Amino acid sequence: MGTGTTINIKKGLDIRLAGAPRPNVEELRPSGLVTVYPADFKGIKPRLLVREGDVVKRGTALFFNKKSDSLRCTSPAGGRVQSIVIGQRRMIERIVIETAGREEIEEFRKHEPESILRLMRDEILATLLTTGLIIYIRQRPFSRMADPLAQPKSIFVNGMATAPFQADPHVCVRGYEAAFQAGLNALTRLTNGKVYLCIDQNAHNPSPALNEAKHVEIVRFSGPHPAGNTSVHIHHVDPIKPHDIVWTVQAADLVLIGRLLVEGKVPESRVIALGGPGVREQARSHYRVRIGESLGHIINDRLEEGEQRIVRGDVLSGQKASRADSLHLLDRVLNVLPEGRERNLLGWIMPGLDQHSQSRTFASRWLRPNATWPLNTNMHGSKRAMVLTGLYDRYLPMMILPDFLIRAVLAHDVEEAIKLGILEVDPEDFALPAFACPSKMDLVGIIRQGLAQIEREGV
Repeated sequence: MGTGTTINIKKGLDIRLAGAPRPNVEELRPSGLVTVYPADFKGIKPRLLVREGDVVKRGTALFFNKKSDSLRCTSPAGGRVQSIVIGQRRMIERIVIETAGREEIEEFRKHEPESILRLMRDEILATLLTTGLIIYIRQRPFSRMADPLAQPKSIFVNGMATAPFQADPHVCVRGYEAAFQAGLNALTRLTNGKVYLCIDQNAHNPSPALNEAKHVEIVRFSGPHPAGNTSVHIHHVDPIKPHDIVWTVQAADLVLIGRLLVEGKVPESRVIALGGPGVREQARSHYRVRIGESLGHIINDRLEEGEQRIVRGDVLSGQKASRADSLHLLDRVLNVLPEGRERNLLGWIMPGLDQHSQSRTFASRWLRPNATWPLNTNMHGSKRAMVLTGLYDRYLPMMILPDFLIRAVLAHDVEEAIKLGILEVDPEDFALPAFACPSKMDLVGIIRQGLAQIEREGV
């Protein structure tokens, strides 16, 4: 497979959801508080290096991993540690930092983008571990934080966004083209295999940084969602075999790694998308925000009237959040949906001209095929028994039998689930089948539980 290869995905569905964010970036004035969640570093046991009242620089280590003190999490802002919240079993829930007007910054070694191609693997990994930015490199199977002692057979960079509404990678890279290339150069030093950059063949206003990237193999994908999912990319380009390890990273996250290497400083901000039918039309956009910024500050005066649900992540596989929460390290998008608590008179018996339908239950499927829909959180029905219909297969463009895989996970049949390909997937891959599921099953949660069980018990 050479650079310039195009793979056409036919299975899937592009949901015509109202509320798409505009492809421009607006600067958001910081609130003065940032929050770090140690739970973002899943699988580690954190030990604090700071106390309440301590003054920290941007880049100061806040805690380290008890299992390996080389892994540290650094502060995304300079200021004073306002509070450290301890939860059940003495677990550190969050560290809140009050930012200073003029912050001090820890300095790390700077590199020219091309000079990174001559760095040793251990040197790059040491920088990522010392700053905590290795969290942005994920390891398959299980999509956990990359193990620096592992040798990946290949690395996949996801430069696509097909789910509604993810941050557009071309927008996130804008203005940081050199840093993005520096990040790609670093990845080539972390594997003996290839680095694949997967981009959208039909992207609007594409960035040359992605379309003309150097030292990596570019693979273009076209087709409906989930054509932008990393699992789909791996499956069609370099499938995972037993005992294989593959590293993955999102293009928007790779910008942060590149900035660290080029600027010699821990990045203080990132670009996120704010969209969904619950956001006011003029506020639907991309925003440059402080890492760890308060969600309440981001959405302040930007939501429609009424009860709204905030979702960290895309609307299909994201997590419910509140105004009191803050951005987590891996957050790239906030979606807002109206809470749907009303019940429709006579339900599916009515013609449904104003109701979205993928199963052709309503007349809108024929009379309004190109309409955009301001969908809410209403499930339009209760949970039902699972029936083998083959419906899920229409939305999963992989050589996997999703119906039987779901059944194996529900039965806790680990061996059968592995044979059916669970190690090739991520919970987000089942978000679209869950959207179309007539049984209203939480397929994302089921796959997540299955992967967690296998990880606990070992492959």
